[in-house]
Amino acid sequence: MKKFILNLSLTLFFLISLIPSLPAYASEYFHPINDLNCRKVTNFKLANYKLWDDHVTWTRNYIISNLSNLENKDETLQRLLLNQDDIGNSFGVFYGSDNGKKLSQLFREHISLAGQVIDAAKAGNTSDLEKYNSLWFKNADAIAELLVSLNPNYSKNTIKEMLHRHLQLVTTQAVAELNKDWKKSIDAYDDGEIHMLKFSDIITDGIIKQFPYKFK
Repeated sequence: MKKFILNLSLTLFFLISLIPSLPAYASEYFHPINDLNCRKVTNFKLANYKLWDDHVTWTRNYIISNLSNLENKDETLQRLLLNQDDIGNSFGVFYGSDNGKKLSQLFREHISLAGQVIDAAKAGNTSDLEKYNSLWFKNADAIAELLVSLNPNYSKNTIKEMLHRHLQLVTTQAVAELNKDWKKSIDAYDDGEIHMLKFSDIITDGIIKQFPYKFK
């Protein structure tokens, strides 16, 4: 047994010796897991998963309520808008209340434009559909610009691509609902949920890299 442990120790020592030293610039972003509080990191990630999952879930609920003209449409919209404030507040903890409010406002515009896109599609108004869809994507770019300006760890292209994909999946749901293609609508929601959880990881990983001392 002692011989086995000795051989294992020597093997591990040899493997570790093969790992190249990190370049100097890596120390700015690399934080060994034992330097961070696992519970703080886990709780932070779980809280953000909830935020972004709420975003896609209440967006879907609003799409269905709006297109079906359900009685709960207004209440559903208010709950969806609350999520945009929650997202802004979560950033305000790290970047100040002013920046949190800016982000909330951009996400509220994101929801408002989504509603106008849905209404135009519902009415078959192609002119308004093109107009509001274009504004919707510009709003997504503005959200990406703000996020990148707050955190240098974010890639502008990656954030934009993730947000654009989110809009595409929301659009797919709305069109499928209009066409009564329930399976396609459900599949788009499932894809959109997974997509936004990946987006949540991008957001939280960037914040943890920028503020490692808050997670120790």
